[in-house]
Amino acid sequence: MNVSKADFAIISQNLLAIPREMGAKLIQSSFSTIVREARDCSAAILDAEGRVIAQVDQIPILLGSMSSTFRWSLEYLGDDPVQEDEFVITNDPYSGGQHLQDVFIFCPVYYEGRLVAYTATVAHHLDIGGGSAGISASATDVYGEGLRIPPIKLNFNRDWNGGAFERLVKANVRVPDLTLGDFDAQFAANAVGKRRFLDLIARHGVDKVEAVGVETLNYAERMMRAAIRRIPDGVYVGEDFLDDDGIGNEPVPIRVTVTVKGDEIDVDFAGTAQQVRCNLNSPYAATVSTVLCCLKAILTGADVPFNQGGSRPVSIQIPQGTVLNPRPPAAVRARLEACYRAYNAIMMALSEVLPDKVAAPGFDTLTVGSLSRLNGDKYSVYLEVFGGGNGATQSSDGCSAVDSPLSNCTNTPVETADRNYDYFRVVRYELVPDSCGHGAKRGGLGFIKEYEVLSAGVSLALYGDRFRLAPRGLAGGMSGSTGACYVTRGADIIHVGSKGSLALEPGDRVVFRLGGGGGYGNPIHRNRQSIEADVQAGLITRPVAEAVYGYQAP
Repeated sequence: MNVSKADFAIISQNLLAIPREMGAKLIQSSFSTIVREARDCSAAILDAEGRVIAQVDQIPILLGSMSSTFRWSLEYLGDDPVQEDEFVITNDPYSGGQHLQDVFIFCPVYYEGRLVAYTATVAHHLDIGGGSAGISASATDVYGEGLRIPPIKLNFNRDWNGGAFERLVKANVRVPDLTLGDFDAQFAANAVGKRRFLDLIARHGVDKVEAVGVETLNYAERMMRAAIRRIPDGVYVGEDFLDDDGIGNEPVPIRVTVTVKGDEIDVDFAGTAQQVRCNLNSPYAATVSTVLCCLKAILTGADVPFNQGGSRPVSIQIPQGTVLNPRPPAAVRARLEACYRAYNAIMMALSEVLPDKVAAPGFDTLTVGSLSRLNGDKYSVYLEVFGGGNGATQSSDGCSAVDSPLSNCTNTPVETADRNYDYFRVVRYELVPDSCGHGAKRGGLGFIKEYEVLSAGVSLALYGDRFRLAPRGLAGGMSGSTGACYVTRGADIIHVGSKGSLALEPGDRVVFRLGGGGGYGNPIHRNRQSIEADVQAGLITRPVAEAVYGYQAP
């Protein structure tokens, strides 16, 4: 069916508006701070064949694999179609999912008895079971990380609303009110998406809406191919390193070879380290999503939708048994650490031919901290996602104290934590001067967040990276800074590793220090006005400005 340019513009923007409203509904309806405040969730519309045609720009790592997650699920379920009152759910990292905390729910949309689309949401759940509250940092396999849900098809009224599946989930989590509430928020968001999609059909007709969906995919493909053609044909290599494997002290290499030929690009992770024994492994879908997110960020702008069409010119090779495609039952809870090093490696590989498009490595680490308490028979779990400083680009300084590109969570306001949790309080939250990588354009600064423990029985757990190896600069830029976590207990300082846990005592101060991003270009080329502004704002101290930039006070 031919669609006019006017109809395409109107309908395609309406399609984009649907997942945006779904995402807003999910956030507003959720119970946990990780969804309500950090916004660790996403939403999408898929066509009847399971291809993402529109999605909300919330958490990039959850978006790039949405189509493959669902189509993998359909392969498991066979030829029996999803009926109108059914839904498909999964969180299984070895069946197209990412890690167990990210639960995908897909609901069908029927129009006059015909399946026309699916609405989809994914949310990070505060607790999904596992060996310890919040993080399960010590798990050595996926079974210790929580309740594993293979792709299954269930009836909403029979299996969820007080049904067997709802009771199963409730019996396996520590904070059932929050977990079940967030599941309900996902169902509510999917229902909103269904209503809006049917409204769109009522206004424009089903054939025209479906035709726009197909053309939206084709448009994203054309724009991606055009961007790839602007890269000189060639083979480009990059690498970055995880601090360690969570057990020893040796760096873990992530290597990539990017091959460009015409309007197609191949990304091959041969040479990457073998899978590790702790939870740093990234399942296949998460690594695929990382590649697509990175290429989207480098090659096309915000005017090009992030949908399944953009992946058509991209081929991805991830050797099985590596840290980027582990064999089961490897633990995967902290999979974003390896994903970020893959992201950085691709950026480094393309920096020689696209210097104006890439960014220097930022702190680029998902540092997740959990403060939990068992009070009688009831758990309380606080989970926070920390960012750091972003890397600089050829044209701009990196952002300070923000989440990293793949996760893109917002911070949890101090007031929210204070209102909802009575066993700790935030006592310090500030930027760290001089923590940026210096350069003609400097990296973003890291920050400190400090908590005072107020009661007994509180446990700390965390995972992160960049505690040993700082993010490197590009084109003569200097490295950023590393992170740390430590607890002050009276006169003692207890250092906690980047993948660790500790039983806390009343009066303890838990300090998270997050690092800054790498700089871009030789610092000697930074303009004087920028240096003076940084010194005046306290972002760079005068001695460092003098030593690094040759700054002389007026």
